[in-house]
Amino acid sequence: MEPAAMDRITARLSAVDGLYYPTAFLRSSPDSSPPSPPSRKSALHALLSRDASLFLERYGAALRPDELACFDALRDDYEVGWHLRRLRAAASGEAPAPARVRNRRRAYLYPLVREGDYFSEEAMREREPYLHHEYLGRFQDPVGRAMARPGERWSETLMRRAEEAVIVEKIRGEQIMRGVDPAEWVGGPLERPMQEQEEEEEEEEEGEEEDINMEEIRRATEVVAREDTGGGSNGPIAPSAGAFKQILSTEEMQDQLDQFTSVMHEKFLSGEDSEHMDYPQIDNDEMLDDHWSKEANYDAEDKYFDED
Repeated sequence: MEPAAMDRITARLSAVDGLYYPTAFLRSSPDSSPPSPPSRKSALHALLSRDASLFLERYGAALRPDELACFDALRDDYEVGWHLRRLRAAASGEAPAPARVRNRRRAYLYPLVREGDYFSEEAMREREPYLHHEYLGRFQDPVGRAMARPGERWSETLMRRAEEAVIVEKIRGEQIMRGVDPAEWVGGPLERPMQEQEEEEEEEEEGEEEDINMEEIRRATEVVAREDTGGGSNGPIAPSAGAFKQILSTEEMQDQLDQFTSVMHEKFLSGEDSEHMDYPQIDNDEMLDDHWSKEANYDAEDKYFDED
């Protein structure tokens, strides 16, 4: 590559905000201030001189078409040629290959798993309530979900119970659609008298002006009561249909959670989380291609920059 082209490319990139630099380089300033543009240009120039393919891997997406053309002199190098084809295909709007799409989704998956929120049990239950019930919910005590939690205000408890009622209704709706035996419905079979329902509807029409849907709260309480022991003041009675029965050990429950989490990972990879994820953005994010070689390259990059 022509020296003038190298100077032109590295000078422009050194002024780009948000560009990646190794941690060791960023900490190299004596007063811990951000490296100056001349220092950034020098580091970029050193990397480009030593490893053009690594330079393209890290900064290729930030190059303009005329700047990419300067690398054609090096295209006989397998890695350089591969990066040039990849970058130009992306610039032309060509859809990424299915294998690359899956790899990018997998790369995006790793930080989601590490951060823990998106794939926490509660978050996965909200997204897939019936699936959670099949793997875990039917073995868990439902009473705890309706109990007030430490430091929780009463209004928050009521809201959480209302949200729980919505989830329970989704689970029961899926069970009905799948033809599950009513005896196994979450909360047991529906047995509320029509007169009771009509009275509740009248009360809603007359007094329902608050933010919290009291009907959902009442139904959540009914579900908890039906899933509890069903006992009264005259002593214990047989559990109602759909009542909780602990039949798995702690180790077995953890295994069930692991299986459920694995299924949810696969659903994410197969594109079934479109309601919660922007798949077009993920699938076309070239920076995710760096994931597979990033850790191996970090040490090499730090070494390249440190030798200056």
